[in-house]
Amino acid sequence: MANYTLDDKYLLESGSVYMTGIQALVRLPLEFVRRDRRAGINTGAFISGYEGSPLGGYDMALNRVQPLLKEHNVRFLPGVNEELAATAVMGSQISNVFGDRIVDGVLGMWYGKGPGVDRSGDILRHANIAGTGPGCAAIVLAGDDHAS
Repeated sequence: MANYTLDDKYLLESGSVYMTGIQALVRLPLEFVRRDRRAGINTGAFISGYEGSPLGGYDMALNRVQPLLKEHNVRFLPGVNEELAATAVMGSQISNVFGDRIVDGVLGMWYGKGPGVDRSGDILRHANIAGTGPGCAAIVLAGDDHAS
């Protein structure tokens, strides 16, 4: 008989795992790094967003697994607001222009709410135009409070 733990949703690398949508978003950067490690590529991930977001459960779930994030070179740093968080994520995507890179690439993840997407339009537009550096990727997650 197999032994299962609640951490399997993040730790198992084969077979079936069961998780919520927020837990799947926590697992996503871990899988990005694991995939690259198997290919011999040294990558990391940087996640930032607004803690007041309807995706706020995301930051709580990330905080619960800080040791696992550290082990996988995933850095979670909440932003004071959506604009600063988006700017920080954009910075993770252009690390190659500064030289002395310590990783081969970075997965940048930004999360915010609907009005935050509106307020962050300038930085999101510039980040889109700038693109990503070699070995990098960026994901934007947006959630909103829905009317009753």
